[in-house]
Amino acid sequence: MIFLLGFLISFGTGIAVGGFEIPPFNIIKDIYISFTINDDQFHKLDYSQFETYDISSLIQIDNKEILLEKRNELINYIWKQDLSRLDKLPNKIESNFIDNRFSDISNLEKIEKISIVMDYGINSNIYHFIPKESNNHLVIYHQGHDGDFANGKNTIEFFLNNNYSVLAFSMPLLEPNNQPLIELSNFGPVKFTNHDYFKFLESEVFSPIIFFVEPIIVSLNYIEKQYNYNLIHMVGISGGGWTTVLSSALDTRISKSYPVAGSVPMYLRFNNVKNMGDYEQMIPEFYQISGYLDLYVLGSIGENRKQLQIFNENDPCCFSGIGYKTYENIIKNKVNQFDSGEFDIILDTNNKKHSISKESLKKILDDMQS
Repeated sequence: MIFLLGFLISFGTGIAVGGFEIPPFNIIKDIYISFTINDDQFHKLDYSQFETYDISSLIQIDNKEILLEKRNELINYIWKQDLSRLDKLPNKIESNFIDNRFSDISNLEKIEKISIVMDYGINSNIYHFIPKESNNHLVIYHQGHDGDFANGKNTIEFFLNNNYSVLAFSMPLLEPNNQPLIELSNFGPVKFTNHDYFKFLESEVFSPIIFFVEPIIVSLNYIEKQYNYNLIHMVGISGGGWTTVLSSALDTRISKSYPVAGSVPMYLRFNNVKNMGDYEQMIPEFYQISGYLDLYVLGSIGENRKQLQIFNENDPCCFSGIGYKTYENIIKNKVNQFDSGEFDIILDTNNKKHSISKESLKKILDDMQS
């Protein structure tokens, strides 16, 4: 009887995880793919079609005026007419917050919990990890689609133990954030558990992309008001890497940005189902304003600014292989046309997971300290 009950629970859990793609769906998928796909299969994609195409023609930013114009257009698309929200502060701050999952980190002094409530009751709960010994630099860490930022504890601990404060985020609808019941016109009440549902909220007066970037902006407003960090950097994995690309393009308070397996331009997404991404990564109206190549430029240019992208050559999830070579030098050359800023890409040839490897973390740290 106990065996049967255990089997039914396991079977039901498997159906839920697989059917609804809830965490840890992507982790299980990565494990499955890593056992069933040979390394050679990661390199079968044909990029020759782009050899004769002028990729640089896809970049709209050609001078500082256009750069500022594009950033403003993106901001106006996301926040529409309510730009006062750019100055918003968190709804709640809890000092000395206790979360025993992190209590064993040796250089952790305390946690501040930052809570932000947005449209439709969708929230974002952020942890501000403050080290005992600090270099007065802040690292924003953004987890991806695999759930709670606690899944990135090793990354959080790595930066804390190197004396960085860490501001940790999860994606919308993923723990420790909520999944509210939202009543949709003509469709009825829907529990929002998937980013693709956001398309039903899109309108002329509202953009759901706000759920991904407003928590970053609002948290930095609070940090800027209460603390005096010398530099702020951002690191993200997967969907958190995508958020890193967009946030650094919008907010110049972010100095160096490190998206890991986070995004590729649109032309590398079509005809490759692994690279298509969720709703937020494929909105035609938004990326007509500034495509990914322009976002990379926006996140790289400025005093003390740099974007260092990292890809896992044998990534079982997405953005594997060497497609980045089709735009790497083009973005470098474009950024070099401006007075300040830097862009670079690193390929992790050893990591066969959809993750930030120890080797990549060390390279990120070296770059931050350079």
